[in-house]
Amino acid sequence: MLFGTDGIRGEVVDSPSNDEDAISYLVDDRKISPRLLKLVGEALSRNVSVGSKVIIGWDNRPRNLELVASLTTGLHLGGCTVIHGGICATPGLHNALLETGSALGCMITASHNPVSDSGIKIFDSSGFKTSPSLEKEISELVVQLAAEEREVDESELSDLSKPDSCFDADLAHQNLLVVRLAEFCGMFAPPSLEKIFIDSSKGAASEWLSDFLGKAGIEAEEVSTQANALNENCGAGEFSPTDSWTWEEAAKDEHVLINSLQRTSAGKIIAAALDGDGDRCLFIESTETGCRIVDGDEMADHILRSANGEWHLAASIESDLSLISSLGRLDAEVLFSQTAVGDRWLSHALKSSDCNILGVEDSGHLVMASPHPQGGRCLVGDGVASMLAVLCAVACEKRAPAFAKGFKRRVSISPSNRSRWTGENDLANTVEFIANKKLGEMKRSGLVGEANLMLLELDGISLGIRNSGTQAKTNVSLRVASGKDYSNALEAMEKIILTLREQLFD
Repeated sequence: MLFGTDGIRGEVVDSPSNDEDAISYLVDDRKISPRLLKLVGEALSRNVSVGSKVIIGWDNRPRNLELVASLTTGLHLGGCTVIHGGICATPGLHNALLETGSALGCMITASHNPVSDSGIKIFDSSGFKTSPSLEKEISELVVQLAAEEREVDESELSDLSKPDSCFDADLAHQNLLVVRLAEFCGMFAPPSLEKIFIDSSKGAASEWLSDFLGKAGIEAEEVSTQANALNENCGAGEFSPTDSWTWEEAAKDEHVLINSLQRTSAGKIIAAALDGDGDRCLFIESTETGCRIVDGDEMADHILRSANGEWHLAASIESDLSLISSLGRLDAEVLFSQTAVGDRWLSHALKSSDCNILGVEDSGHLVMASPHPQGGRCLVGDGVASMLAVLCAVACEKRAPAFAKGFKRRVSISPSNRSRWTGENDLANTVEFIANKKLGEMKRSGLVGEANLMLLELDGISLGIRNSGTQAKTNVSLRVASGKDYSNALEAMEKIILTLREQLFD
């Protein structure tokens, strides 16, 4: 299987001399090469009809143009018509896919991963990310193609790597955001913030977001232009949902956004950070002694506190909101779903809803309904749109009270031999025994989309263990509902982490 939680990702390296090695580079070492992307392009072309349009967008990682050229070559070899969308955010590519009526959209990015990495996210004609079944099919096709005898004339490669047409995905995304801001203003209130620091992770939005916000009446200062490279000491990817700083710590922090913040009175939104491909956002709020992260859960709560009508809320297993048994404090009527980790699972849970929808992960991925270029609505995770929605929501005069946050802790075991954790093997049974001995008989379950997840739940306490789909690590997440003593749960977590470290380290 070539795909992780969200597409294919790996460190970009030079192409090996044959296709089989290009595959083993990824499978064995999570390294990605232009040669692999050519194979992926050929495999994708076999899932659409000959002549189908495929649009490619990319972020500004240093070797992305090599990957784009190779993917374009592979798609052309399969008979596709290829459109280049240029440097853009992932939601910009999503919108461009719909605007151009393409059969597939391919975003070349590794999201919040280091700038040395890259990869591919794939969207279908309706704007939904690939399903595990399609990813399995594409992976199998890549292996089959590598085994075939097929040659391409070297003299044809230059022409095959060029697009049939171009589309300015970034500009179209900016135009869409004007429409979305007007919608949020009508749904909630125009934003009333005076100034905000913005960190666009040196991605596409770093070129225009501060001016965009200025036209909306918000003074904004973009700080990621000071960074050396995409995601390097900048962006949301380096933050944890529970991070906080004193003003003294902030002044010494290497992250360009935190280091830029200025002492102010408590309780104000003072900054916002996007990740490298612009599909998620986290806010920073001032406190009595410094500042702290406002995570995706709080962002979603801000929106729902100002909402009315019927809503469908989907939250991942790592979200605080999934522990709330009642949302009766809100004026909105809320149907709730719990999902696997990954914004595609949020979209999967929400796509059949005919009311207002909101999907949330504490990492800052929010899935909301957006105008479809051809009419109707589509679902998308968009960091800038999430930022605008929250700023409009907090400007409402009448708001429901905030939800009471419980205790949350997440630990990554890295590096991890992920093959030793399946969620169902003897190691999983050992972990369950440790939790039950300390906390009582917990309910053990999994979720669609998380093949290796083991979820243990009991009376407002949740322990989740899962392998990362993008990096060599295994994550342990503890959540305890507000008002409950978490000391025993924390002790159980520590014992589980010690056990896993002994078993998962090579």
